[in-house]
Amino acid sequence: MPIAKRTPLPVAEAVNKIMNHIRFWGIEEVSITECDNRILAEDLTATHDVPPFNRSPYDGFAIRSEDTKDASTNHPITLNVVETIGAGQVAEHVVKSGMAVRIMTGAKIPDGADAVIMLELVEELVIDNEDHIQIKRSVKKDENISFQGEDTQEGTALVKAGTKITPGIVAILATFGYDTLSVYKKPVVGILSTGTELLDVNEELQPGKIRNSNAYMCAAQIKAMGAEVKLYQHREDNFDSLYKSIKESLQETDVLITTGGVSVGDFDFLPKVYKKLGAQVLFNKVAMRPGSVTTVAVYNDKWLFGLSGNPSACFVGAELFVRPVILKGMNMIKPHCRVTKAILSSDFPKPNPFTRFVRATLSEEFDGNVVTPAGLDKSSSVSSLIEANCLIVLPGGTRGWEKGSEVGVITWHGEGSEWPWDHPLFSKSSAIRTVEKQH
Repeated sequence: MPIAKRTPLPVAEAVNKIMNHIRFWGIEEVSITECDNRILAEDLTATHDVPPFNRSPYDGFAIRSEDTKDASTNHPITLNVVETIGAGQVAEHVVKSGMAVRIMTGAKIPDGADAVIMLELVEELVIDNEDHIQIKRSVKKDENISFQGEDTQEGTALVKAGTKITPGIVAILATFGYDTLSVYKKPVVGILSTGTELLDVNEELQPGKIRNSNAYMCAAQIKAMGAEVKLYQHREDNFDSLYKSIKESLQETDVLITTGGVSVGDFDFLPKVYKKLGAQVLFNKVAMRPGSVTTVAVYNDKWLFGLSGNPSACFVGAELFVRPVILKGMNMIKPHCRVTKAILSSDFPKPNPFTRFVRATLSEEFDGNVVTPAGLDKSSSVSSLIEANCLIVLPGGTRGWEKGSEVGVITWHGEGSEWPWDHPLFSKSSAIRTVEKQH
């Protein structure tokens, strides 16, 4: 069977092919102490009311409002303080006319009381060796009471499955007694760097050699997405040994990312490896820059991502194609990069025969977002990734962009997107209209 012809697919079609093959990674139970940044596999509902009882939001005195109806500066009323309760304590007395209970923040409102007057609004007195308070204003019924269920009522839907667990959600888990919970399993992602030219990070440079930056960059990206990482390195550009390395790596991973070796050079063996494996190649060329040679295949429910050996192209490929496989497999509601729009801060004269993803810095100004290309715009560039926090998306078929143009931007920071590729600023027609407005 010949190697599949390299026909470039539009980015949206390539991503759609991936989405049609995604499966869930499975579900496991974890402790509340081990759930940070995991993806919920169950809906959370309130198991009781919050507050679970009527309670005081302030330090003060629980009283009967009826006792204060005639209270004023010229006619203060005096109440006998019969006991003091703190949070977690329950009053022994039922509050009757002429009585008050000193109450601390969070404590349950005593039976008989229907209001709380704050500590600073009373004068405390001792009469006949007993504690009293003097009140010089009327207090309304239900004043300063936090009522049972006013925050959340039992049975209320709180968080949907597919949501990443944040510190705020951990607070919800603890509040409602979820000491263990169901989460989606993390996939194991192998990263196999190819190339005789590669040195490891701790090795001295040699003539014709470079250090392997892609593996560590990719590993950091994948960890940020919430998956487990296994690092491999294959130094020999040899078909048989590369096939063996990939076959062995697939035994202990759910996803295998290879960097380099995916183009059409004499030592680019990945297409032949996929053929020998019998893997189903979803696509082997994408109408994008950088990273047009990106190849994705599936094999026995395993994923094979052939990413470019050029660092920036490798970075872009991981964010566009690997991210949704990992996150959607954990049922995350918004598995793609977040989409926004911004004003281009400088001219970008390069023509864009394919959709171009430009490493850039997105900043918020008083009148909107501004985006600035970061460093050298070549796929081999590493320095452009230092400050980049987004990618400018310039549609294919456009002939450069002017300062002040409105452009679409995707970023891997913050909340994601459900499906970014129908954004109007990612279309050529929108780009043409934008440029025309400049003249």
